[in-house]
Amino acid sequence: MTNDSTTSLPWLVIRQDDNGNRYRVGQYATRAEAQKIADSLDGRGHKQLYWVERIGPNGSAVRA
Repeated sequence: MTNDSTTSLPWLVIRQDDNGNRYRVGQYATRAEAQKIADSLDGRGHKQLYWVERIGPNGSAVRA
């Protein structure tokens, strides 16, 4: 089951730290918007990894 925010903001930016822990950074309406944020954060030179995932119809995130 999905809620309204999942439907209107289906794109996530995920961060993974040096220890492999993953965190949701934010939720966005478009892939382009999410990718812009991920690229901006990734460009800061830290060792964390950032990527974009889409929330699927069943509510689970899928790496895009």
